[in-house]
Amino acid sequence: MHKYLHVLTDLEAAIESPPYRDGSKLPSVRSLTAQYGCSKSTILRALDELERQHLIYSIPKSGYYVVKKSAAPKQRAEAFLDFVTSAPDPDIFPYLDFQHCINKAIDTYKEELFVYGTPKGLPSLIQEVQKHLADDQVFADTRSIFIVSGVQQALSLLSTMPFPNGKTRILVEQPSYHLFIEQLETHGLPCIGIERTAKGIDLEELERIFRTGKIKLFYTMPRFHSPLGCSYTREQKKNIAALCRAYDVYAVEDDYLADFEQDPKVDPLYAYDDSFSHVIYLKSYSKIMFPGLRIGIAVIPDALSETFHKHKKLVDIDSSMLSQGALEIYLKSGMFERHKQKISASYARRGRILHEAVQEQALLSGGLFRNDPDATRRLGVHTHMLLDAKVPVSRVIRQLKKLSIAVEPADKHYLTDFPKKASILKLNVSHVQEGAIAEGIARLADTIRRAVR
Repeated sequence: MHKYLHVLTDLEAAIESPPYRDGSKLPSVRSLTAQYGCSKSTILRALDELERQHLIYSIPKSGYYVVKKSAAPKQRAEAFLDFVTSAPDPDIFPYLDFQHCINKAIDTYKEELFVYGTPKGLPSLIQEVQKHLADDQVFADTRSIFIVSGVQQALSLLSTMPFPNGKTRILVEQPSYHLFIEQLETHGLPCIGIERTAKGIDLEELERIFRTGKIKLFYTMPRFHSPLGCSYTREQKKNIAALCRAYDVYAVEDDYLADFEQDPKVDPLYAYDDSFSHVIYLKSYSKIMFPGLRIGIAVIPDALSETFHKHKKLVDIDSSMLSQGALEIYLKSGMFERHKQKISASYARRGRILHEAVQEQALLSGGLFRNDPDATRRLGVHTHMLLDAKVPVSRVIRQLKKLSIAVEPADKHYLTDFPKKASILKLNVSHVQEGAIAEGIARLADTIRRAVR
């Protein structure tokens, strides 16, 4: 990260915390220069950016002063508690930074905006993405990296195109990504499910299905599974990768929350595929930035690359050049890394509060609901509640709506004919302020208790 971005991030965090109040004076430029061990121009660049964001103002020959934002947006957010929405919190996204990248992309790629011909993706973006993937232990040649119009497009292509193993059935964790399930059932594609819980999946059952089920691909979310929130252990990922190689099944790893990982020692499933031949790696920017960007990354093994390229070109000759150009500039400038650190730290705090609140209320519920911690003990921004059979889910949801609390069952995350063993409530705090999470979970627990009296 550029030095001025490091200074900027630190100053932003300081301004938002005590003892700074509206009108408080920041340390002098000379003091900040000494504190960070950098040049005066670096400090001034960071201060100019804070001024552009209307976080501070300057008085000639006096210094820089804090402008505190109104608390009204936070109060509105706390009035309605949304435990459903998984899109990024708009209050955290640096609009001005990305607007600058869009303007720069228009200027840089003005000729490319008027031509077709890059179905694989903008070459300069692919090179930049390659570096960022390597930071996550996804080492891939540029020939294997495709820019897609969102991960959903990649899933659509993979589920319908032929595979070199000659198999046709798709195996999906249950529960799983609801839009992929809807896509499979809408198009009548042959698919079956395998149960996923907080503890993982039954590896013996997985091997049996691989051995007998004519499985062409296995769709999985090893990290921060949606909607459960759990993750596979290192040993589980190692075993899954080995089974895929042994039975010639392609794993499609949807690593949609990779940028929120707090433990640098945790590797994706892709890293355990020693031959880089049987794991297809998908990465999204929808959750770390915003869904409207419509840019995803697909790392495709050599045996599938030509077929994937052909099918991608037929359905989408170009992913948005403007979005690609802006993302390349955002990544290259260091602004993405700064935003990533800021939002992942915020979500990590919310995740800890959420899990502590759910565990505390589960102990007080008399067995009406529970939350099984996953095998890795890693906490994400979402989790789930397993409800006792006597809890009337629909009534609970209606009552919570009257209390301005939104929750949702996990029913749509299952294949229609897959047997559900428990009622599950999804809980996501992407759009819930830190100070409102514990109270919201307490009100949810109280509503559940009242519903069974």
